[in-house]
Amino acid sequence: MRITLKDGSVKEYENAISVYDIALDISEGLARAACCAKIDGKTADLRTVIDHDCELSICTANDEEGLAAIRHTASHVLAEAVKNLFPNAKLAIGPSIETGFYYDFDHEAFSRDDLDALEAEMKKIVKKGEKLEKFTLPRAEAIAFMEERQEPFKVELIQDLPEDAEISFYRQGEFVDLCAGPHLMSTKGVKAFKLTSSSMAYWRGDSDKARLQRIYGTAYNKKEDLQAHLERMEDAKRRDHNRLGREMDLFTTVDVIGQGLPLFTPRGTKMLIKLQRWIEDLEDKEWGYVRTRTPLMAKSDLYKMSGHWDHYKEGMFVLGDEETDKEVFALRPMTCPFQYYVYKNTQKSYRDLPYRMSETSTLFRNEDSGEMHGLTRVRQFTITEGHLVVRPDQMVEEFKGCLALAKHCLTTLGVEEDVTYHLSRWDPENREKYIGEPEVWNETEQHIREVLTQLEIPFVEDVGEAAFYGPKVDINARNVYGKEDTMITIQWDALLAEQFDMYYVDQNGDRVRPYIIHRTSMGCYERTLAWLIEKYAGKFPTWLCPEQVRVLPISEKYEAYAWEVLKALRARDIDAEVDNRSEKIGFKIREARLARVPYMLVVGQQEEEQGLVSVRSRFAGDEGQKPLAEFIGQISEEIASKTIRKEEVQEK
Repeated sequence: MRITLKDGSVKEYENAISVYDIALDISEGLARAACCAKIDGKTADLRTVIDHDCELSICTANDEEGLAAIRHTASHVLAEAVKNLFPNAKLAIGPSIETGFYYDFDHEAFSRDDLDALEAEMKKIVKKGEKLEKFTLPRAEAIAFMEERQEPFKVELIQDLPEDAEISFYRQGEFVDLCAGPHLMSTKGVKAFKLTSSSMAYWRGDSDKARLQRIYGTAYNKKEDLQAHLERMEDAKRRDHNRLGREMDLFTTVDVIGQGLPLFTPRGTKMLIKLQRWIEDLEDKEWGYVRTRTPLMAKSDLYKMSGHWDHYKEGMFVLGDEETDKEVFALRPMTCPFQYYVYKNTQKSYRDLPYRMSETSTLFRNEDSGEMHGLTRVRQFTITEGHLVVRPDQMVEEFKGCLALAKHCLTTLGVEEDVTYHLSRWDPENREKYIGEPEVWNETEQHIREVLTQLEIPFVEDVGEAAFYGPKVDINARNVYGKEDTMITIQWDALLAEQFDMYYVDQNGDRVRPYIIHRTSMGCYERTLAWLIEKYAGKFPTWLCPEQVRVLPISEKYEAYAWEVLKALRARDIDAEVDNRSEKIGFKIREARLARVPYMLVVGQQEEEQGLVSVRSRFAGDEGQKPLAEFIGQISEEIASKTIRKEEVQEK
């Protein structure tokens, strides 16, 4: 039996052998450091017995898979600690995740004191260093085993498995958990961990099922790595848009209005308006789009025609009942079928294409209440949505143009280095999710693949993430906690024109089906604002700030001049305010800094007499006195060019 290691060397064994014993055969040091393995590319437990030729990579804490095994084992240590301190708690699930691990319990809410007590109990368990032993049971015995232990959630999980399944468990001392692994060889490998928070969660993510309590934690191989992570998390809390956006008075939410329905204050609204005006001018004046305005709802007939009724109805807000009402309407979750009818309103020839339509579209999606978070996951949102109706021979270049527009928007906002590109493909094993034939899907996916390669854009491929009518490029970014969200989408659609009888007249007078590109240029305004809050920690580029300048009179004697300065600023469309409170100038400067105002103009006797302003900025501190006209010219240029001064960009 030949085992090819990741360095290309080969180990030969006559008999079947476990991964751990292979690691031990290589070196005792590797065996001590080993966390799990990859056998022919698939993650496996160290206890796995190999009985055939294969490629083997032994993973340590330096590998993603190895770190995940440490965290998965930590989740089991947490579960044991909970059962020790709170014996009546029922176990649900406890996986490793990208930033650590969590475990769900049927129990009352856990306090911070509870988490501290659980950490102390976990340290005792780790110190004991119990070995983790894997064993399996037939399905019926596994159900009886967990019923005897009074773990109803585990019983439900086992009941969902096939009748002939062998169910795997891991035992550490007296604690046993249902689990597929992989795990460390003993609890001693959990060297550095921290329980970070607790929250409510629904069993299996379903709001109709049991409400559970989820404990989050993280684990590393070294205390130094744990400390670095905790410092990053503290910075993430400071930047969290859900907290910072409220502190900066940009948005709020109200229970009686509902989850996922944010209210934007005047400051937040001003930022959204700036983004909207920029995007609309950019698309219409520089990229050749025409602007549409379409209804917020439509009859179910429209969504049945597009396929959304069959493929997306559960995510829509439906108004009425098909069995009792003559007409049933739904709030729109997308704009595409509406814009198709704008296109169809007049006959188009091949000379009219490409026909680029864009709309600042308010959309509605019936997201699960447990998924709501700040501005990143909402039920009503506004998007820079567009549809390009093109001839097939124009498709590739227009798709490239959509990518170029998206990159331009990302660059202008200063976030172009924070994104990843994904080719979202269909899943041929899940045919009922999609319309169209395999040949069409394979061809369109290959076109997108070639475009991204030609443009030298690095990308990954995600099977099963395509829209039901076509593949797409998703441009994703991570929030401060590491969760990935899609910011911009560009979809290739060779199918829906047929369903809506869309056509153009070609050179020969024949009717020809066009192709359609579904795209956003900047994406969702709400999600983009959340992204920018976290990216800049609220210190936005000057052009985006709701308050760009604050005028600070030294005393009430100079208020009249302060108002003159304000009038001159506003005459040039600069967002400015006067702080005329009866406070000392040092206090006013500190307040302006806390409000993250880019520029402060201090005015007193000398400034008034000579038409000057004393400039203080977020970027350079005291910039000295300048003639008012000179300052206005400088900031006007900064705003018009959408300059991002280096001091504004801060790493997460």
